[in-house]
Amino acid sequence: MSNPQPEHIDPVEDVIEHILPADDIELTAPEPLAPHPLVALAPGLGLVLVMALIAWWLGHLAPLVGGPVIGIVLGIIVRNLRAPGAVFHTGIRFAARQVLQWSVVVLGFGLSLGTVAHTGMASLSVTLVTMTAAFLTAWGLGKLLGVSGNLKTLIGVGTAICGGSAIAAVTPIVRADEHETAFAISTIFLFNLVAVLLFPFLGHLMHLSDFGFGMWAGTAINDTSSVVAAAYSYSHAAGDYATIVKLTRSTLIIPVCLVLAVIEAWRQKQSGAQGFSLARIFPWFIVWFLVASGVRTAGLIPNDWQPYVAELATFMIVMALTSIGLSADLRRMAATGARPILLGTGVWAAVAISSLLVQHALGQI
Repeated sequence: MSNPQPEHIDPVEDVIEHILPADDIELTAPEPLAPHPLVALAPGLGLVLVMALIAWWLGHLAPLVGGPVIGIVLGIIVRNLRAPGAVFHTGIRFAARQVLQWSVVVLGFGLSLGTVAHTGMASLSVTLVTMTAAFLTAWGLGKLLGVSGNLKTLIGVGTAICGGSAIAAVTPIVRADEHETAFAISTIFLFNLVAVLLFPFLGHLMHLSDFGFGMWAGTAINDTSSVVAAAYSYSHAAGDYATIVKLTRSTLIIPVCLVLAVIEAWRQKQSGAQGFSLARIFPWFIVWFLVASGVRTAGLIPNDWQPYVAELATFMIVMALTSIGLSADLRRMAATGARPILLGTGVWAAVAISSLLVQHALGQI
């Protein structure tokens, strides 16, 4: 009886069998690697940077108009003649938000904490009056025009405090839908554009001092970007003052949101409003602005550097305003309808007029 011959094993085939999957296993292509965040930002930031350089240069040629105003107008023209494609959107949004906030922080390096504290306290009384005027007008005129409760609240808060940021913070608290939010933001944005172009002209017409115009712009214009653009177009001193006033005003979004959360919780018979987060709504860039101001107060920034710091902050503001202009869809704003625009007009006028009246009464103009 012969012994069975051992099965011949090819070492190469054995290795292949252990490496290659079985026939019943489906082969799938590897997941593509997500692009680096900088890659997504690059097209939009590059576009904004080039346009901001042009606006900055033109602003030096026409200082009465200023780079920020030229930037936002240039952005609007480009956006409505040939809108940038989707590949640019991420970078444009980044410039409109993060670069703007960083520019405010850079401004802090040129202002001492003593100046910030004094200006903030001096503007608080005017700010409280303009906020009251905004909310009362939004409630009364909105009721007269038949505007929905949520839309009245959004337009009132956006005009009283800090524009789109305030609307974004309040939306989850009052449970506004996307349509109401879009209406409110479009309405507020329209008046931001008007304010940037109109306020400096009116300020010179009324012969307002740098202090008076800074207070007026800081308490009566909605978004931080528009305040900065209008005030620095008036004068550098007015810009510094308006920035502090506006930042003081922006912090009031915290108590306003807390009050609205309590009201909404009571209305809904719940313990609290869903989606409300104090950490999310808090404008953290204000903290870094104060840190930067503390660095300036401690004397860590040489005086010789101050012109360069101011120029850097101005250029970053031009970038932010250019990106906001690139986001402005005039057709969409025109399609929001007449009633929200009428409401926004009334609230904005109440805030602007009440600011001037209080300053006049206090002898601050």
